Amino acid sequence: MISSCNNSSALGPDNLSWNYLKFILKHDECLINIIGIANIYINLGYWPNHFKKLTMVIIPKPNKLSYDLPKSFRPIVLLNTLGKLIKKVIGERIQLYIASNDFIYLSQLSRLKFKSTTDTGVILTHIIRSGWSKNLLTSTLAFDISQFFLSLNHCLLTKIIQKTGLNICVVDFFNNYLIDKKTNYL
Repeated sequence: MISSCNNSSALGPDNLSWNYLKFILKHDECLINIIGIANIYINLGYWPNHFKKLTMVIIPKPNKLSYDLPKSFRPIVLLNTLGKLIKKVIGERIQLYIASNDFIYLSQLSRLKFKSTTDTGVILTHIIRSGWSKNLLTSTLAFDISQFFLSLNHCLLTKIIQKTGLNICVVDFFNNYLIDKKTNYL
C-alpha cells in the first residue's frame, strides 16, 4: 500500500515525506502503532482537526504563452502525510469490508481492490458484443469527474454508509471526517 506512494511528492503541513514513513514502517512495532491509531480514530468516530488543515499551493502550468487566465495555473492541496497514511489504512479496511459483503455494484471498477483496467476492458467488450448480437449500435462515453468526492451531498453519503451495515463508529467517523476542513493558501 505505502510502497506505491511517491517519495518525491511535496511535503504537507507536517513536513513528513513518504520516504521517511516508509523507513519507519519497516519496523513492525511502528506499523502496529499506526494501525492502532487508525483503529482508535474509527472507534471514537473522530478525525483529528490537525488532519483537516489543508495547505493549497497554486503553481503555474509549464509552457503557457500567457499566465493571464486561471486555467494557466494548477492548485495543489497538501495534506498531512501521516493523515494520508492513516486514511489509506482506514480506506483499505472499509473497502475490504464492503467488497466482502457485496455492497459494490458490478459496474464499479475504478480504484477498487481486485479490479483492474483489464476487468473494465472485458466488461466493455462483453457489453459491446452483446449489443452487436442483437443488431444494436453500441457507443461508449467515458469521463473523469475531478474532485467528485468533495461535491457529494454529505447527508446522502452518510445515509448510504449507514445502509451498508457498517458499525455506527464508522458512520460517525465519516460524519466527522467530512466537516470543518480548513484550507490555507500559500
